[in-house]
Amino acid sequence: MGAVEEREGPWRVDEVLTLPNALSVLRLLGVPLFLWAILTGRDGLALITLMASGITDYLDGKLARALGMTSRVGALLDPLADRLYIFTTVVALDWRDVIPWWLVVLLVARDAVLAVLLLVAGRQVRAQIPVHFVGKAATFNLLYAFPLLLLADGRGTLADLALPLGWAFAWWGVWLYWISIAIYGLEVTTARRTRGAARAT
Repeated sequence: MGAVEEREGPWRVDEVLTLPNALSVLRLLGVPLFLWAILTGRDGLALITLMASGITDYLDGKLARALGMTSRVGALLDPLADRLYIFTTVVALDWRDVIPWWLVVLLVARDAVLAVLLLVAGRQVRAQIPVHFVGKAATFNLLYAFPLLLLADGRGTLADLALPLGWAFAWWGVWLYWISIAIYGLEVTTARRTRGAARAT
């Protein structure tokens, strides 16, 4: 199956039941597991869940492109899983005093700005806005930062090594996160102007 075509009516079954989509669903199911583990002090399980999330996030997109299994369902599931993981992780890690409150504000505020942008854009403009490498790179950095910062919350040589690496990934993730918002804002503005000009002619 190649690139997704626009269709009326329900999606085809073979567009839904794909390996990349299964990995996205698995990542979604890991959200409550991670939250339960981190809030009950099961840091080992929380760490494994976070690492699995980062791996599946990489694999689902890679496999979708390599196997020709891109789909509209996958395009919805993948970012949904990313947003849920990042939101629940930053809130839980802040509750555990692993990360400071201002980092939570920076990440949650970015998603709030994105939600407003998408609302302003409208359905037809949203369909023209592609998922950017910058946004995916930001998510990649954050999904690697969180398990390292959780690991750094412990003691010993491993924790000492994890701390600078975790913050390096976190800072790169935050900067790229906000850069991606600037890119989306520019593209939404351009798309709306183009659409307005087309209507005027």
